[in-house]
Amino acid sequence: MADKITRPRPKKDRLRRTMMFMNAQRPGLIKDAYIYGVDSIILDLEDAVAVNQKDAARFSLYHALTTIDYGDTEVIVRINGLDTEYWQEDVRVCVAGGADGIRIAKCESADMVRQVEAAVEAAEREFGVEVGRTLLMAALESPLGIMNAYEICTASDRMLGCAISGGDFRQSMHVQIEPDGIEMQAARGQMLLAARAAGVQCLDTMFPNLDDEEGFRREVDLVARMGFDGKSVINPKQIAYIHEKFAPTQKQIAHAENIARGCRAQSEAGIGVYVVDGKMVDPPFYKEAERIIELAKKCGVYHGDL
Repeated sequence: MADKITRPRPKKDRLRRTMMFMNAQRPGLIKDAYIYGVDSIILDLEDAVAVNQKDAARFSLYHALTTIDYGDTEVIVRINGLDTEYWQEDVRVCVAGGADGIRIAKCESADMVRQVEAAVEAAEREFGVEVGRTLLMAALESPLGIMNAYEICTASDRMLGCAISGGDFRQSMHVQIEPDGIEMQAARGQMLLAARAAGVQCLDTMFPNLDDEEGFRREVDLVARMGFDGKSVINPKQIAYIHEKFAPTQKQIAHAENIARGCRAQSEAGIGVYVVDGKMVDPPFYKEAERIIELAKKCGVYHGDL
């Protein structure tokens, strides 16, 4: 019998430009998920699985987690909602199998996060997994979830971030998809503010119409400009464009590099007020330059020596 696959401890601040949903019940689909180059995959036990197939899906999930080497691809599992009878066993299987994290479906409060956290810790102790290893993220799918975003994002040290679920949110708001994204603007903005205040990542919803390439690109451009860290996807063909748009451009990198080099040189010379290209550079601009360079490194588009 082959040895069980073991994965390194996951990192909360890793690159998550894309999270691709996959039905945990389909071994033929999930066995090669890492070949697409997605940053994270979400093995789904919730909406994608029929009620009478929950046990079979967990069996498939455990087999995938323990036998497939996903390499550098992060593996997150979306569990069933806390209003169902399935979520606790979902948590046990996720932890026993070594999933990197758990996505809490329909999360509306900090108490829901703490409830899942307690179940995760109990499972870690039960199965001999390092306590604290399993990360959490919250799917915000309702007005109440959006309103409580900051409390949700700060409810646990395990929290890597939050994501908005467009389908459920639009339904709860009685709106349809609009070309300019106006129906999601308030929720996206509030969630972003909460995530940034909490110091966690923030991901946008998936774009459902695979035949609307123009609409997909328009939405990716919008959320990238807004400041999201990434976007959920449902098809591998969406990955490349998202990765391109969520990586710094060469112009941004050159500007950041110029600021970082100038400020570092002046700091080493004992100069307290930085001036680059005749312009004063305040600390926030220097920090942003360093952030852009670090992001460019993670995206594989920076080849300098800073």
